[in-house]
Amino acid sequence: MTVLDTSVASKKALPGIEPLGPRIGADVHGLDLASATDEQLRALRAALVEHKVLFLADQRLDPDIQVALGRRLGELTASHPVVPGVDEAHPEIYALDAADNGFADVWHTDVTFVRRPPLGSILRAVQVPAAGGDTNWADLELAYESLSEPFKQLADQLIAVHDGTREFGYYLAQQRGGVGNEWDGERYNALEPVEHPVVRVHPETGRRSLFVNPGFTSHIVGVSAAESRHILDVFYAHITKPEHLVRHRWREGDVALWDNRSTAHYANRDYGDFRRIMHRVTLRGDEPWGPARSRETVLDHNAAGSAPA
Repeated sequence: MTVLDTSVASKKALPGIEPLGPRIGADVHGLDLASATDEQLRALRAALVEHKVLFLADQRLDPDIQVALGRRLGELTASHPVVPGVDEAHPEIYALDAADNGFADVWHTDVTFVRRPPLGSILRAVQVPAAGGDTNWADLELAYESLSEPFKQLADQLIAVHDGTREFGYYLAQQRGGVGNEWDGERYNALEPVEHPVVRVHPETGRRSLFVNPGFTSHIVGVSAAESRHILDVFYAHITKPEHLVRHRWREGDVALWDNRSTAHYANRDYGDFRRIMHRVTLRGDEPWGPARSRETVLDHNAAGSAPA
């Protein structure tokens, strides 16, 4: 649940939005996130749903301001289910530090291996190379819409397993001694796989997207291992077609916000031994629901904090 009611958002509240593609990505001009009004942030949240990823240059954010901004846009999660925050004063900030294996060079949607993945993320460029380290986002809604009708019908029926063990299992066991963070009211001392629909219905727009990613999706439920691999390979190749992507070249002071319910992303690891540092906060989300599930039923269960039957 977000703090700001976007139903009353006015596009006039934002000084300028420059779309970067027909369906995904926009630059936001003339907005100072550190001093934004509630009206401006309502408009920003509405623009986020429309454009899926927003970029703002020359922002004056520090850790305190980034956390405060996140709290105004929604309810912040912990930094990560198993990785601690950047410091004791900022347990909400997840540091992507190249000196500490902080890379994101696999296509993924943030933290889909939990029951309620984040609604969205706010990423701040702290230290970036003069060239390289770009981040790419894929439009999962457009990817679904551009599937052939038979593949849409197939995808609508499927359930996928999401598992964080491959990326974070060793870290949890060896670096944290099997004691993770509290995330969404649950202590993550183990990474138990979860199931999500392959097609996710956006809770604010009703639009459908392909909700699978190579980073955390392990397999499709109810089919053979070979069938699962081939189905996922088709989806992954389709998701990352160039016409579904937007790419951002970072400069210090840049901030990106993205809708985690309709995008996947990939950070290029092409900057040698440069110490690239990014700081991320994430907004608490809801349990994904698919085409076969009643919207009202899922919203009721999410509000009650229990899983739909």
